[in-house]
Amino acid sequence: MHEYSIVQSLIDSCEEHVESNNAKKVTKIIVKIGVLSGVEPHLLESAFEMFKINTVCHEAQLILNLQKIKIHCNNCNNEQELNKNEFICPKCDSYDIKVLDGEEMYLMSLDMQ
Repeated sequence: MHEYSIVQSLIDSCEEHVESNNAKKVTKIIVKIGVLSGVEPHLLESAFEMFKINTVCHEAQLILNLQKIKIHCNNCNNEQELNKNEFICPKCDSYDIKVLDGEEMYLMSLDMQ
């Protein structure tokens, strides 16, 4: 389960931010997770609850924002979020698309005290 290593990296990053900002702890973490990132949100939440004990994140609330797949159609210039994992333009049925968002995971913000 690679969510464990993701959570460890997230906590390491939080510890670095706490130290560089002369804070004491993290109170809120907002993460954006693309539906194509390969990260299972419920597993990430469980792993975070387990690993945050005895870290600067021990009281932190983890907020996960799920990002749908956003595409650009090279045929009709349509940009749209997809509701299904069907990589076809909903407007013109073209397969000539580029994925703009929904493939990665980002640490969006931290609240620290």
